[in-house]
Amino acid sequence: QVQLVESGGGLVQAGGSLRLSCAASGRTFGSYAMGWFRQAPGKEREFVAAVGWSGYSTYADSVKDRFTISRDNAKNTVYLQMNSLKPEDTAVYYCAATSFVTAQPMRSINDYYYWGQGTQVTVSS
Repeated sequence: QVQLVESGGGLVQAGGSLRLSCAASGRTFGSYAMGWFRQAPGKEREFVAAVGWSGYSTYADSVKDRFTISRDNAKNTVYLQMNSLKPEDTAVYYCAATSFVTAQPMRSINDYYYWGQGTQVTVSS
């Protein structure tokens, strides 16, 4: 059974940093794209960042130059380093993985099949 488990969320002041982790089990995701999405109250889930097996990454404009996605295939884990956090970054953050092999980072929510349960990130002003 495939599981994605996020951790590292919490409460932080504006300008602070957090590092989210997503540990995968039940399958080796080294050849698949991994992504982070977020959902704020009353809003739709939105793309944050993604990385393909090649290591190529892509980011939403709202987080570019502040967030960094990385992966450790040996640990079957993907990370999201979040710096210079803003109150508008407050959301539940979800880790996701594609069900197909791809070197490209995928931005569409419809490309992802496996999802974690989410971790809350709250940024106070």
